Amino acid sequence: MIKAPAVKAIKKKVERDIYGAGSISVFTELDRESLARRSKSGLEEHCGLEKSSATTLAKQCSTSIKEMHPSTFQTELNPVTPSSTLLHQLTRYSQQRNLMAGRAVHAQIIRTGAWTCTNHNNGLVNLYAKCGNLSKAHSIFTAIISKDVVSWNSLITGYSQHGGLASSRSVMQLFREMRAQDVLPNAYTLAGIFKAESSLGSCTVGRQAHALIVKMSSFGDIYVDTSMLGMYCKAGLVEDGLKVFAFMPERNTYTWSTMVSGFATRGRVEEAIKVFSLFLREKDEESDSDYVFTAVLSSLAATEYVGLGRQIHCLTVKNGLLVFVALSNALVTMYSKCESLTEACKMFDSSDDRNAITWSAMVTGYSQNGESLEAVKLFSRMFSAGIKPSEYTIVGVLNACSDICYVEEGKQLHSFLLKLGFENHLFATTALVDMYAKAGCLEDARKGFNCLQERDVALWTSIISGYVQNSDNEEALLLYCGMKTEGIAPNEPTMASVLKACSSLATLELGKQVHGHTIKHGFSLEVPIGSALSTMYSKCGSLEDGSLVFQRTPNKDVVSWNAMISGLSHNGRGDEALELFEEMLAVGTEPDDVTFVNVISACSHKGFVERGWSYFNKMSDQFGIVPKVDHYACMVDLLSRAGQLKEAKELIESASIDHGICLWRILLSACKNHGSYELGAYAGEKLMALGSRESSTYVQLSSIYSALGRMRDVERVYGLMRANGVSKDVGCSWITVKNQCHTFVVGDTMHPRVEEIKDLVRLVSRRMMEEGFTTVLDYSYAEERTQLVLS
Repeated sequence: MIKAPAVKAIKKKVERDIYGAGSISVFTELDRESLARRSKSGLEEHCGLEKSSATTLAKQCSTSIKEMHPSTFQTELNPVTPSSTLLHQLTRYSQQRNLMAGRAVHAQIIRTGAWTCTNHNNGLVNLYAKCGNLSKAHSIFTAIISKDVVSWNSLITGYSQHGGLASSRSVMQLFREMRAQDVLPNAYTLAGIFKAESSLGSCTVGRQAHALIVKMSSFGDIYVDTSMLGMYCKAGLVEDGLKVFAFMPERNTYTWSTMVSGFATRGRVEEAIKVFSLFLREKDEESDSDYVFTAVLSSLAATEYVGLGRQIHCLTVKNGLLVFVALSNALVTMYSKCESLTEACKMFDSSDDRNAITWSAMVTGYSQNGESLEAVKLFSRMFSAGIKPSEYTIVGVLNACSDICYVEEGKQLHSFLLKLGFENHLFATTALVDMYAKAGCLEDARKGFNCLQERDVALWTSIISGYVQNSDNEEALLLYCGMKTEGIAPNEPTMASVLKACSSLATLELGKQVHGHTIKHGFSLEVPIGSALSTMYSKCGSLEDGSLVFQRTPNKDVVSWNAMISGLSHNGRGDEALELFEEMLAVGTEPDDVTFVNVISACSHKGFVERGWSYFNKMSDQFGIVPKVDHYACMVDLLSRAGQLKEAKELIESASIDHGICLWRILLSACKNHGSYELGAYAGEKLMALGSRESSTYVQLSSIYSALGRMRDVERVYGLMRANGVSKDVGCSWITVKNQCHTFVVGDTMHPRVEEIKDLVRLVSRRMMEEGFTTVLDYSYAEERTQLVLS
């Protein structure tokens, strides 16, 4: 127990800052000899009916039966007291989770007339709840006429142990009904309430229960206090949890591990380490400390903490804790998250007692460190070794398949997942949805999404991101609206995906609303929100807002710089884009391949040929970035815009990468615009040979042959177009005016103001002819001829 002086010191410290930050100093100054510890026994005592009370309950129940059914008692019950036997059997079968035997006892209770006894009914509620048949448990509970606190506890404990959002909400409802009937809760009730609130990540009802504890002066039960501490920590209220921790008269290893985990999950590594250090000073020699070591290792999830992780690893060896497989698994996970894959592999290989979690930790480690193929191979080894994977193992392998687009292997894993019965597990389904979405199988991804009724933010984010990645931005926005309707709070990746959808649709007003949502939900301008907002404003043409967001973004990374450089480049402000790139280099931010795509594109729009060549060469010579198709495309576009078509052709033919039809297509369009028909015909024939199926290629080539007077080649191109089944994609555009979206399709006459639109088009066309835009007219003629041929 804490000595009186220590208690006064704690109270004085907490009262001084009752709603404030609360810190490690609340308890680090405690005299270490003033804290008593108790080992982790006693957790089982709070689950269900206590054995010690079974005899008393049986006596009470036997007395009730005698009073209610004296004749039955004389003829049916033997001197051994069958009611006592039945209650003992119910308790035993509840602990064994033996539903079949429990039902037999239930039948015997009905036959003997003992079903009217509250204590027997409590035992039945406890039996069905522990066996997972909560609906049956609830029906029996509802039928109990005289409910006592044990009746409520049995059902509340059953729901809280079952877990899940629906069960936790049922616990909250039961607690409200219990208080409405003036039934005073005890320690078991409160423990169930706190556990359910932890699952909900809330503490609204939990605070009420905390107030009851204070009112009843029942603070001090280590299991209840630890449950309350866990509730506050899981709700993110670590400071309140710290105050509970400081007032606890005794603590066990579960208490310490809960406090360490509370700081760890909030990313407050230094405070987690301080609590762990205090534990090492205060712990008993014989107390089990593996839980606390596991909790502190889980907080080390960044490269800079690998040294600290090695020190804790040494402590586990010194204390002989590596015999605990959970601790070995935590070490594998820690090294993997700290990007020290070699040490993670050594830890995995040295583990003698590997379980499914060990394999899962290593598979996930490979996947998180970009070694997705190794993750798939390791899972194959696991399968061959006959180890039954957990749902988390399947999740790790699915993520690996998602990263390397192993769709067929992912489908096999989907089948295996169904075979194992994990189809309704949230994490597994989220990984499946993500895998199918990244592979472009949106229909399969949507089926997986729809099969779950309880969806969390990760699942919603996966499906929204999937639609955005596959350019179905309208559906992504509709899903986001559905997510808001269901009351699911978005996270940063959700908002980044929604902002990307707004960028692709160029819907500025909607983007501003989403910006408002990010502020409402308390997201800062850190990556990825800041860069997504900057990109959205830039793509929607609002460079001033985009620049303002960029300037206010703290700790800018290369993504933030790329977003702003791209925005300036695509809005005709290439000079500013190049100045921003030089500023980026000056502050020490290392450019990536995307940066150089934006920079060369800016040079292309401004006609800076020499400067573009300089950046193209600097990319590989100075920064070691190998040019990709996008970089060659920007260079070909730069040379083509400057009229250096022969140089562009030479660059294409000297390119050492497989560029397909991309570069020839750019050259073809440039040749047509510059009137270089012979070179254009050469580029067009290259595209025909490569099997281009784009209608614009055939239209442009036919237009070039028409300009050259080679009508036979024109007919040949049209014939190839028909033979290859190439059809012209129907052009579509849209504009939003006063919250109404107006869509326009080529040849569509259904718009209510179509005549006004036609008059305006004629006016603009006449103005264009007066300005001498004959090329546009030629192109329109070629398109009309193509449509006639196809019809």
